[in-house]
Amino acid sequence: MKPALSVALCAFTLSAAMAVQAQTAPQAPASGSADPTFSAYALVQQCTAKSDNAAQGQCVGAVRGIVRGYQYGVLFLSQRASLPVGETRRVSLCLPDTQVSSIVDDFLADAKQVSEADLRRTPAEVAVLGSVHAHHACT
Repeated sequence: MKPALSVALCAFTLSAAMAVQAQTAPQAPASGSADPTFSAYALVQQCTAKSDNAAQGQCVGAVRGIVRGYQYGVLFLSQRASLPVGETRRVSLCLPDTQVSSIVDDFLADAKQVSEADLRRTPAEVAVLGSVHAHHACT
């Protein structure tokens, strides 16, 4: 009974916190983009600020969040939809024993090959996932 009560209490607390945040947070743009100001350029600036611990923490946290969010999305989709054979593997990331720092290094190396103007127009999520897929695809 105690575990069920604890889970119910956590769920209630989380839903209440999310409701308060939704009321106080600015509304997301209608385009569906989570944060249009979070460009690949902004992430590159954070990730290259090696002497700034706060920027490095934000960089690592952002990259980790983008990758994990994508992986959970693929898992969710594979459990909810009938995909053709091999399709889940094609869109999955193979990251066994891969450190976030190496993903950041790959991203920065890939970003150096793109113009600043293009980095400013590209969402960070798209750039990071493109880089990770280029280096860690499961195919």
